[in-house]
Amino acid sequence: MKVHTTNYENTLIQIADDCPVESSEIPPVKGDKKSVANIQFDLISKHPYKFTSDDVIFQVYADRNDLTKKEYKEARAQFFSKGQPCLRTSPLTKRYGWGVHSDKDGKIALVGCETAEYKKLSKDKTLKTVKAMKSAR
Repeated sequence: MKVHTTNYENTLIQIADDCPVESSEIPPVKGDKKSVANIQFDLISKHPYKFTSDDVIFQVYADRNDLTKKEYKEARAQFFSKGQPCLRTSPLTKRYGWGVHSDKDGKIALVGCETAEYKKLSKDKTLKTVKAMKSAR
């Protein structure tokens, strides 16, 4: 079975060209259920450079489908047997002004678009830079 990945290495996912904010925002929690943006933000912001993109994207799937830890291994293999949208499609990069930096091991951290760190990473010639997907066509 082919295994697909959403991981990047030595890459900065820049915010979308049509991102509506000038500086990064924490996604608001609406109601009882956490949104995709809430789950992604909590995982990455509380644990910078601990998880890969695949880890985060699968965790969102696991949380939203109430999977038990016992089910993770098989469910993850099944989940990544098909291609999955990467963090370029994340509400964090498209709507809330967060860049996503992947280190040499594919571990990720959030970088606010208004920060000196974001500007420095954007100019770093040793990093690959990709834009988040636009919301509008």
